[in-house]
Amino acid sequence: MYQNISRKYRPQTFQSIVGQDAIVTTLKNAVKLGKIAPAYLFCGCRGTGKTTLARLFAKTLNCHRLQDNFEPCNACPSCLAIMQGKSLDVMEIDGASNRGIDDIRQINETVGYAATQSTYKIYIIDEVHMLTKEAFNALLKTLEEPPSTVKFFFATTEPHKVLPTITSRCQRFDLHRLSPEQIVSKLQQIATDLGATVQPEAFQLIAHVAEGGLRDAESLLDQLLCYTNGPLTYDETAQILGISPRSLYFRLDHAIASYHLSFAFELASEIFSSGKDLSVFLDGLIEHYRTLLLLKLQLSPSSYLSEKDRQEYSQSAAFYTQEHCLALIDYLMHWYKEIHRTPFKRVTLEMILLHLIRSQKRVSLPQLVRRLEELSNPHSPPVQEKAPLKPQPLPPKAEEPPASLAPISQPQLAPPPEIAQEPISENKPTEPLATKNERQQKSRHDTLLRFAAVELEGVIKRD
Repeated sequence: MYQNISRKYRPQTFQSIVGQDAIVTTLKNAVKLGKIAPAYLFCGCRGTGKTTLARLFAKTLNCHRLQDNFEPCNACPSCLAIMQGKSLDVMEIDGASNRGIDDIRQINETVGYAATQSTYKIYIIDEVHMLTKEAFNALLKTLEEPPSTVKFFFATTEPHKVLPTITSRCQRFDLHRLSPEQIVSKLQQIATDLGATVQPEAFQLIAHVAEGGLRDAESLLDQLLCYTNGPLTYDETAQILGISPRSLYFRLDHAIASYHLSFAFELASEIFSSGKDLSVFLDGLIEHYRTLLLLKLQLSPSSYLSEKDRQEYSQSAAFYTQEHCLALIDYLMHWYKEIHRTPFKRVTLEMILLHLIRSQKRVSLPQLVRRLEELSNPHSPPVQEKAPLKPQPLPPKAEEPPASLAPISQPQLAPPPEIAQEPISENKPTEPLATKNERQQKSRHDTLLRFAAVELEGVIKRD
């Protein structure tokens, strides 16, 4: 009968555990020194080896022919029964389906019975955080003072949901994610054993998608090997996993650089016609701008990039700044969480792509701050103003005509009181140049503040 890769290559010894050396050393020293705690709590994300470590530790404690390096022999009746899941002394319980107080009462009632063929009776409770509060409380007394031949091994992906009273009675081990190099090394060993040919870039892409979970990587490899009988290439791996080709992202970069707005509708139509999940597309786009940001910060990009992709990324990095990449990543992460809620997915995708293209013309916040600082700096050079016009001299007074030709004089009207009180001056007072400069500088400052308020979506408000 066919057995999938994750089960077939499940570690059966401590030395075959990948990436958890500190925990393995601690457990083997506990066996060596005879310091076995009544309860152990294994925490970590999926696929890092929580249940595998619990089974290995159970085999080690009950092994009839323990080896010199404190590894189980995997040949005695106890080891074989545990490996086949038929042991009466090692009971695995699913905490998701046996989460009530009645299930814990059954454990409490049977905990006093001695082991049949082994040294210890061991209860392995997987996903222990799914137990109810009442079930946890029912387990407290047994967990604190169990019989000397009874041990509890708990495994959970959400340790914060386990009651502190339970955690305080356990030795806790936190399993960390595996590095891409560790996952690639393990996958290469499996492919060599199976006689499969896989490109190194494909291994690296699988490790990247697995996000630190070895079981996820093994399941993906099992799926990919069913696709082709020949060599597994990077392009085939990306196509099967539903990852958008990077050429699509590079085309978007050129559209942003050239401010080609209609490309947003062309790209949205292409994505919808291909049937790709929008969340997967946005996830790939976020990863794309993360790679560009790494290049802008002069850091090495992801190891699974080919040489051609590295050259393309180097060209696209010239179209962006660090602030631009950060703003786009923040914007895309917001829509990554909201895209599944909108009923108008195509229109939403078009608006997202339009925003990305239009962002090329937007002024970044650091640039606005620098411009505000320049305007508020009193030592900045003043704006050159035009010199005020000088008053023109009056034309010379004409000579009075002779008396015989003089017109008949008209009675002179007295000026109004308010005019008569002020002497008429030919040179009117003008506003000082420094005052004009300050007033115009303040006007420019207020105008830029209004633009900043629009950029910050109303965060800045004038009193």
